[in-house]
Amino acid sequence: MSALNLNAAKTLIEAAERESQNIGVQMVISIMDEGGNLIATHRMDDAWIASIDIAQNKAWTSVALKMPTSNLEEATVPEGSLYGLNTTNQGKIVVFGGGIPLVKDGKVVGAVGVSGSTVDHDVQVAEAAVNKFEE
Repeated sequence: MSALNLNAAKTLIEAAERESQNIGVQMVISIMDEGGNLIATHRMDDAWIASIDIAQNKAWTSVALKMPTSNLEEATVPEGSLYGLNTTNQGKIVVFGGGIPLVKDGKVVGAVGVSGSTVDHDVQVAEAAVNKFEE
């Protein structure tokens, strides 16, 4: 994929939605650019309303920290070196899986954030978008 724009975001969302349908869950899928600006958010029918904010924050976290949100899980538990990180940045930092950066030529150019099910399912659906981006 050459550029991360609205058409590209729609393609990534479609890939993620197909994966979500394959596992039988309703998700919210968000795509952000390298500056953490929203390109698109897609809420599947009957997906949790709370997941809108969570999916966007997962994408934002992945862009802001240039890493998958799942990388933060262990470091942010009580006694962890980054405990309390999720209270920074007006509470936008998400410290569990479902946000993954989109990388082109070694540079983070955006991110996908997915919410609506278990963390494992959120990651699985986000990975479908990442795989499509990398084609």
